[in-house]
This record gives sequence, structure tokens and C-alpha cells, in this order.
Amino acid sequence: MTMDTNLIKTINKLQDAFTAVGVANPIDLPQITVIGSQSSGKSSVLENIVGRDFLPRGTGIVTRRPLVLQLINRPSSTGEVGGVAAAEFNAGAVKEEPSSGVSTPPNGPSSGADEWGEFLHIPGKKFSNFDEIREEIVKETDAKTGKNAGISPEPINLRIYSPNVLTLTLVDLPGLTKVPVGDQPKDIEKQIRDMLMKFITKNNAIILAVTAGNTDLANSDGLKLAREVDPDGVRTIGVLTKIDLMDQGTDVVDILAGRVIPLRLGYVPVINRGQRDIENKKKITVALEGERSFFENHPSYKSKAQYCGTPFLARKLNMILMHHIRNTLPEIKAKIQAGLVKYTQELAQLGDVLTEDQTSQSNVILNVITEFTNEYRTIIDGTSNEITSDELSGGARISFVFHEIYGSAIRTMDPFDQIKDVDIRTILYNSSGSSPALFVGTAAFEVLVKQQIRRLEEPSLKCASMIYDELVRILNKLLQKQIFKRFPAMREKFYGVVINFFKKCMNPTNKLVQDLIAGEACYVNTGHPDFITGHKAMAIVNDRVTASKAPPPQPPSSSVDGKGRGDPRMSSNNSPSTAQLPTRDPNADIIAQANNPDGFFGSFFNKKKRPGMLENPPAVLKASGNLSEREYMETEVIKLLLLSYFSIVKRTVSDLVPKFVMLKLVQHTKEELQRELLAELYKKEVFDDALQESDFTKQRRSECRKMIEALQKADEIIAGV
Repeated sequence: MTMDTNLIKTINKLQDAFTAVGVANPIDLPQITVIGSQSSGKSSVLENIVGRDFLPRGTGIVTRRPLVLQLINRPSSTGEVGGVAAAEFNAGAVKEEPSSGVSTPPNGPSSGADEWGEFLHIPGKKFSNFDEIREEIVKETDAKTGKNAGISPEPINLRIYSPNVLTLTLVDLPGLTKVPVGDQPKDIEKQIRDMLMKFITKNNAIILAVTAGNTDLANSDGLKLAREVDPDGVRTIGVLTKIDLMDQGTDVVDILAGRVIPLRLGYVPVINRGQRDIENKKKITVALEGERSFFENHPSYKSKAQYCGTPFLARKLNMILMHHIRNTLPEIKAKIQAGLVKYTQELAQLGDVLTEDQTSQSNVILNVITEFTNEYRTIIDGTSNEITSDELSGGARISFVFHEIYGSAIRTMDPFDQIKDVDIRTILYNSSGSSPALFVGTAAFEVLVKQQIRRLEEPSLKCASMIYDELVRILNKLLQKQIFKRFPAMREKFYGVVINFFKKCMNPTNKLVQDLIAGEACYVNTGHPDFITGHKAMAIVNDRVTASKAPPPQPPSSSVDGKGRGDPRMSSNNSPSTAQLPTRDPNADIIAQANNPDGFFGSFFNKKKRPGMLENPPAVLKASGNLSEREYMETEVIKLLLLSYFSIVKRTVSDLVPKFVMLKLVQHTKEELQRELLAELYKKEVFDDALQESDFTKQRRSECRKMIEALQKADEIIAGV
């Protein structure tokens, strides 16, 4: 039993190791958490276990901070083991004696030298007067939460040494409430619930759910909350209070037997002092004697009296906690070791505090520049050690911009999105001058194709801008390294220098892209082997026109009409008579064009005017109306030539623009970035400013050192088990 008791003391030491250093405990230590509604009797249960009045009393929320209560059994100064409950535990007894519970030792009540309390926030000070312990709890609570009804998750650690207690660790939590009262915050229910969940969701927490026995168990707030995190009831033990206040003829036997809401650890019924007993200063020893007498004499409980009452609850909690600690000890050891490795690595990344030595400062700057530029190159080349499957990054994104975004946009550009047939006709007329053109005009073709080539400049410059954005994205990723979090001023200087360098590289990049487009527009190479040529285009269009003019096949017909008369225009061989073919007026097209209101000048001639009167042409005159056969052929030839040559230029540009951007922007930054950073940052006047650590780094280094110190102490404590 002594070894098992030492296990609880070991866990207490582990808890103190973290609290004393002032850091949050990263290890899920085994502990018993006490939950229940405000009126369930939690405080009375804890005071009965301790055997002393020491908890704050009052209306509303009294427990406003978690109270970590460590009970330490110790021999009395007389050499006797005080308290029958403690004596029975140390002897391995399992039954109740008439004087069981937290009772007086053989020589009377324990003196102040035998019982005292200590607070972790006041090391070295012993509180022999338990009223002072209550006052200190209230004082320390108000120090964190104020005198209003607010709560705080920061625990108060209280250790009580006594021969009248069993070695045990309990965490008293605020009671559950539903409706804000007085100065309580409007969301007080949520605040308390969140705090309780923070403690009871830990797998190593034993949940002590306190419920008033004179209420319906199904309405128990404590059990309801416990079931949410422990649905199978594996680590929940129920405590039923106010058994003596139940209606006559009712009992909790069915609950104890597990026939209502079963719990693996079962239920323990207890009887606490009522509010009048507390006001009348009724001693806990007297109350415990009354509790024992009640269960031994009650017809429903007397056969199981040894499993009822506060002393049995204390022993049961002690045994549960010891077994739980024994089972979780290997896991605790592993977590301590893992925590040591984690925080040691983080402390190494944070580095030691820099000295003012210029040599060490220059070495830091030089190492950061070298590492930064090497990582920049590897990210672009795809050889970084941090390659992940989460998303495309670095050089892969640059390739995506070139081929999927820019290349796709260039390939889908259609010259006829912005130029219509009427525009082509207008240019054809304008390019032929005052005399109608005899052949398809070369000048019109060049005007049209140069217009389309110039359209390629905007997406090409946009491509260079997108690659610039990708380089900035890489820069921002590199600036998230730990070294730049440590030195925020250095981060700002790196960012400024690199961004300015990128901007300087953009000028020659854009100039080269613009020159490429200008060169393509300057010289239209109609001798390109892939160009369709004018003769071939004319032949294709002529074939289309011929095909559209081919007469549809006529069904066989007789030369005799429906009345049996022959057609006088048909000869005997069914061919038209040449003597009767109509002759075509050579000026018919001109006359038709002039008289056609939809012709080229239709809108002008269509006006009603007197014969022989001349009028000025309109201010804006465009080609309009129906196309003649010749105009149709000229327009289609121009469109074929334009489509053929524009496709050649698109292939060339989509191939060369990425190469020029890589040459002048990406490759140049890879090769010259380190030189630029050294020239701008490797200066004495920069060192002091750039190497100022952030407040976060200083704070985090202190936290890591404290955590390592606490974990090392914890490791030593565990090693001694």
C-alpha cells in the first residue's frame, strides 16, 4: 500500500513541477475532477473527505476557479496514525468500524502541528488555521476574477497535510448553472461548461459526478455532462448526496445496483451537513458519526452500510486513483520524453541570445542570406526538401502559368472576335485608294494582321506580371521561416531588398516582351513555310464559291406539259436552244449596285432627291449592304490569310515569351539575388537594427526553458518510481 500511496504523491509532484515553473501542464496527468450543479453538495463532500471546514460558502457561484486539492496522509506527532479511515487504509482493511471516517485520533483532535495547508502560490507558508485557508482561497480568486461573479480557468493549488486523510488528489470545479443571477455574465453557463469540458475531456481524468439523491437522476447536470465525454461510464463515479432528505419510503437502491444509469465505477451514497448545521457550526466528526448511524440503521441500506458514506468514498477514490496512475504511468513517461524532445528542438530553433560582437552578428546575416538564396533556388528548381503533395508550389506554379494559363489564353485568341466582315471590306476599299483593286490587296492584309499581333502584347505582359507574383509568393513563404520570426526587422529588410530587385528585373523583362511583339508586327513574313499563301487561299475560296453555285440535281422531266403540248423552248435533245438564250448586259452589275438600296452606297442613293442634284457625302461612310461575288471572295481570302498567319505568330509568341521571362526575370534572380542581398544587407550599420529580436521570440524562449526545466524535473520524478 505504501508503494501505491507513493504513486499519488508522485503525480502530485509532477503537478507541482509544472505549476511552480508557471507553465501549462502539457502532460495529461491522472486526477479526479469533481462536477455537479451548484446545489448538489460538492463542497460538503470535499469537506467531509478532508474533515475540515475550509471551502468558501455563500450564494451564487462560490467556486470561481478550479481548486486542485492534494491530500497528503502523514503520521501524527504522537506517533499514532490519526484517523481510523487512514489507519484502515494503511492496514488494508475494507470494512467500516463504529468510529470509521475522519474521526478524532486516540488522544483527541489533531493539533495544528499535525494538520496544515500550503498554497503553491505562497511557497513555504503553512496555514494551520483552516479559516485562513478559506480566506486565502477567496482572496486569490478575487485577485484573478475580481469581486464580481466572473470565473477563471487558472487553478489554485492547495495541499493539505493531515493524519486524518487518505492520500488523494481532487479538482473542485465551479458548479453548473443555467440562469445568470445578479452580476453574473450573460454567458456564464457557457463559460462554466467550457471550463469543465477542458478538464473532463482528458482521458486520464476520473469524473466524480455529484448528484442530489432527492432529485431525479435523469435530470442530473453532472451525469449529463459526464455522459457526453464518457458515454460508456468507464471513468465516471457517481456520488449521491442528501439521502436523508428523500421522501419517506423512497431510496436509491436501484441506482446503486446500476439499474437506472449504470456506471462502471458505481455510485456511493453520502450524507452531508445541511445549511442549518453549517450555520450552527456542527462539527464534521459529529456529522460523519450521524452519517454512519443513518446507513447502519436504515432498512434499505443497513445490509450494505460498509459501501456507503464518506469514509468508503475516500477509500474508493484512493484505490481508483492509484490503479489509474499505475495503468497510465508508461504513457506519462513517454509523453514527458516526447515533450522534452519537442521543446528542446524548438529552443534550438529560437537560438541563444545574440551578443553584441560584430563578428557573430555578421556571421548570422551571412548565414541567413546564404540559406535564403539556396532555398529560393531549390524551390524554383523543384529540388527543395520540403516538397509536399498538398498543392503546387514554386517552379511548378511558374510552369502552370506558362503552359496552362498563358499558353491556353494565346491559343484560344480568335482574330475574328474583334474584326467583322464589314471592317475587312472597309479596309479593302481604303487600301485600294481611288482606283478599285484588281487583286486582293497586300496592304489590307498587313493592316489587319498587325492589328491582331498587337493584341498579343497585353496577355504577354500580364504573363510576366503573374510570374513576378509567383516569385513574391515564394519570397513570402521563405520569410515565414523561424529565423525571420525571431528577427522581424531583418524580415522587413529582406522583403524590401528582394521586392526592389524583382521590380528592377521586370523592366528589361517587359522591354524584351514588348520588342518581341513589335518585331512580329514590324515584319510580316509571308514567306514562312507554314503560311497558306495568297494563291492557295484564292483557290480554296474559289472552290467554295463554285460548290455553292452547283445546281441541285433535277428530276427527269418530259418535254410535254400537262396538256400534252411540247415546250417550244426545248429541242429534241432536251438542251436549251441557243437562239433563245438571254444576252447579259455588261453594265448590269453597276446598274443593280446603284439601284440596290442595300448596296455599297445604298444608304447614300436611297435618299429621295431630285434628279441631277449633287449632295455632299456623309461625314462617316462605311461599307455596307449585300456583298457582291467579288467582295465575298476578297473578304474570305483575307480571312484565310489572316487566320493562317496569326496562328503562326501565336505559336511563336507562346513559345518565346516564357523563354524571355525565364531569362530576364526568373533565371536572373536565381543568379543575382545573393549578390544583391550581400550588397544591401551585409553592412555594419544594418546589423544592430536587423538583429533585434521580437518580443514573441524572447517570451517563447523563456517559456521553452521553463517547460524544459519542468519536464526535466518530471523526468527525474518518474525515474524515481
